[in-house]
Amino acid sequence: MGHGGDVIAELTHDHEEVEELFTNIEELPPGDERRKQYADQATIELVRHSVAEEEYLYPAVREHITGGDALADKELNDHAAAERTMKDLEGCAADDPRFDMLISKLMTEIRAHILDEENNLFPRLRDACSPEVLEQLGDKVRQAKKTAPTRPHPSAPDKPPANKLLAPGAGLVDRLRDAMSGRGKTG
Repeated sequence: MGHGGDVIAELTHDHEEVEELFTNIEELPPGDERRKQYADQATIELVRHSVAEEEYLYPAVREHITGGDALADKELNDHAAAERTMKDLEGCAADDPRFDMLISKLMTEIRAHILDEENNLFPRLRDACSPEVLEQLGDKVRQAKKTAPTRPHPSAPDKPPANKLLAPGAGLVDRLRDAMSGRGKTG
């Protein structure tokens, strides 16, 4: 992930990539090991995306949108629920009886969250912010994704400043674990 453009274009492209991974999972038969590989890749992308939103998007929503605090809090609650599901999924192999239930739950949670962001939050943010602010947020989100964790950390802080201080360290540890295990490598 890291596509260019304003924050809305960047995050929408992330949504499309995750949906493609979900579709790949749905097209494979239950128990197929590739389902786990795609689920791991989706988790990596979702965690990086969520951390970037928590660091930059939601503070901007609070600052620029009327009623932004409630909107940001709702989005953070969505993230927390999905992160708990991803944490549960992390320990399941593709042939684990819980895998199909958990991946279905995650896809339902994420698809509802994406729909809400794209139909409600993003249009309101575009109306409230100048193109320059949206471009700057896009740059910040892309930078945050480079150092963000790649594994779910449900107990980690999700609001500045603590999340901005802790996420890069957790991200470094996650990327080392991923490199050693081969997690997130498809093909």
